[in-house]
Amino acid sequence: MSSDYSATNIQVLGGLEAVRKRPSMYIGDTGVRGLHHMVYEVVDNAIDEALAGICTEITVIMHKDDKITVIDNGRGIPVDNHPKFNKPALEIVLTKLHAGGKFDKNAYKVSGGLHGVGISVVSALSKEFEVYVKRDGGIYYQKYAYGKPLCDLQLQGKTEETGTKVIFLPDEKIFENIEFSFDILSSRMRELAFLNKGIKINIRDEKTEKSYNLCYEEGIKSFVEYINKSKKGLHNIIYFQKEKDDIFVEVALQYNDSYLETVFSFANSINTIEGGTHLSGFKTALTRVFNSYIEKNFNNLKDIKLSSNDVREGLSAVISVKIKEPQFEGQTKTKLGNSEVKGIVDSIVNTGMATYLEENPSSARAIVEKMVNAARAREAARKARELTRRKGLLNGSSLPGKLADCSEKDPALSEIYIVEGDSAGGSAKQGRDRKFQAILPLKGKILNVEKARLNRIIASQEIATMISALGTGIGDDFDITKARYHKIIIMTDADVDGNHITCLLLTFFYRYMKQLIESGYIYLAMPPLYMIKSKGSIKYAYDDSEKEKITKEIQQNYSIQRYKGLGEMNPRQLWETTMNPANRVLKQVTIDDALLADDMFSVLMGSEVEPRRKFIKEHALEVKNLDV
Repeated sequence: MSSDYSATNIQVLGGLEAVRKRPSMYIGDTGVRGLHHMVYEVVDNAIDEALAGICTEITVIMHKDDKITVIDNGRGIPVDNHPKFNKPALEIVLTKLHAGGKFDKNAYKVSGGLHGVGISVVSALSKEFEVYVKRDGGIYYQKYAYGKPLCDLQLQGKTEETGTKVIFLPDEKIFENIEFSFDILSSRMRELAFLNKGIKINIRDEKTEKSYNLCYEEGIKSFVEYINKSKKGLHNIIYFQKEKDDIFVEVALQYNDSYLETVFSFANSINTIEGGTHLSGFKTALTRVFNSYIEKNFNNLKDIKLSSNDVREGLSAVISVKIKEPQFEGQTKTKLGNSEVKGIVDSIVNTGMATYLEENPSSARAIVEKMVNAARAREAARKARELTRRKGLLNGSSLPGKLADCSEKDPALSEIYIVEGDSAGGSAKQGRDRKFQAILPLKGKILNVEKARLNRIIASQEIATMISALGTGIGDDFDITKARYHKIIIMTDADVDGNHITCLLLTFFYRYMKQLIESGYIYLAMPPLYMIKSKGSIKYAYDDSEKEKITKEIQQNYSIQRYKGLGEMNPRQLWETTMNPANRVLKQVTIDDALLADDMFSVLMGSEVEPRRKFIKEHALEVKNLDV
């Protein structure tokens, strides 16, 4: 790639009118995900410059007024006049859909933003949008609002540097909330730093003064090390890379002592959360190479035939491909569709893994032993499933006796409260609306699934009861279309035990029924902490600040009851405060960032003690209410 990048490289395919009308078509949605996608689109332009070998540093700044600044030291967006439109190329890029250098292979060999709509969409959905470009010896500036220029391109000074600086404020009329999350953005920036070895990515939040300066010289090897930092690895990280037919493939992986897989796939630095042909090629090769290795080297295991799931138990891996013309599904780019990629990744992984296993027999033996144990546990789980299926315990054909079901048969209109203990369960059953609210009381703390295989999980009575009530099945049998309720509400006491039970339940849903979370079915009930009585009136406070506000308003004689558990509320109080849709507060559980979520569950619920101890030390002072 040369620095020969000018207006003649900019090709134009359309205008911006549709973006403000239907923003979700371009950024996924207008909630948290779509808001942060705006930043990703701007940063992806800088990453494309990095992939072209030009950009070495990117800076993201979160301002106190909810503006975002993104700075890079790439070539800078062209500012010379476009030959067709007789306007600066910068203005064309920011005001027309499908305008950009990504369509011209002389400008970019590899790119994530192939649709050319990224930064123009950010311009269209921003109340304020400013851009500074350093190139051709000058510093150029232009300001926009709602995708329209407010001034002509201005030359503001001279410089020998190159790069682009974008400052934007999302339109609060488009987005549900325009406050950005440092955790979500920093996690994505960390991903990009891992995937582009040696690139410096800085992120700073002016509100909290949090900041990271990210740079990983070992790239995705460091990524796998980060994924496994709260797990125990069985061997050194395996890494190989190769380019074939203009497709560059990088793979890093390590097995750990957990029972769960954490595999991330990327194409041109885009997180392909729905996988695609590169992930399929990886999985196919991995299964084949281990079955071949066992057949060749373990005579006593001839009867073992590993499944893809057996091979991926306890696997942490990152697969990254760089390709000239990736075929993504939709502008949000969640699945790679290039058919030729599958065979290439398959071939490279097969060769790379076979070589590693032959050269590292002790590591190979440790991995194989884990896989064989997984295969035997899978067979035990299959038999347990068959047994429980015959009893009707896992498929909802025979509902558990503990379940107080609702009369509504439409899952979209039905909800189930998973309640801690028989006492609270009794109050909930009496206080509910029987038409659409079901109650399932659970006895004590469920099994920590982070430390158990599926056969043990299915054998757990409380979990089997829950699976039966929800109707979706589990593991290979999971089917979200069979969900009997589209609102699954976890309702526990607001104390240490209650929080632990909530963590155990969320770990189960995240690890074995993640689609329920992704579909927005999982909620947390928010019962009040205090009941405040004054002159015959009763008010409820859900936290200390609300209690202080209520007591200041009353300013007379009052009494305060601190609820230690749901069982202390009578059915009427529980209905009024926590179950009545007109009054209750529910928190919907979402997965804004898979890497962050996976790490959190591993730290809090995994078998390694030291990461958990470190987390508690770092966050102990953030606890406001602690009942011991």
